[in-house]
Amino acid sequence: MLDKITKLKRNRTFDYSPRYYKNDTGGSPFKLEHKFDKFRTTVDAPRGLKNKLGNAMADARRKGDRNLKIRFLIILGILLFIFLFIIDFDLSIFLPQ
Repeated sequence: MLDKITKLKRNRTFDYSPRYYKNDTGGSPFKLEHKFDKFRTTVDAPRGLKNKLGNAMADARRKGDRNLKIRFLIILGILLFIFLFIIDFDLSIFLPQ
């Protein structure tokens, strides 16, 4: 029952081949595909909440760029300190007296 509400409508696909086109590459000349689609895990993924969570967990487990993680943590720390400054939080409670 819930599946009918949450399921997204799929686009229709048509297999059109021109009359005088010699197909050397094996693909359709009219198929629009991004050049990074073969490296993405989210393209043409199976639908459903369980499968989406499984794909997200697999992406999280995959090792990424270490510099990107460090940069993300630095930016997150700076934004946290800016937020604490805006709400006038006293950081002296963490320092020994």
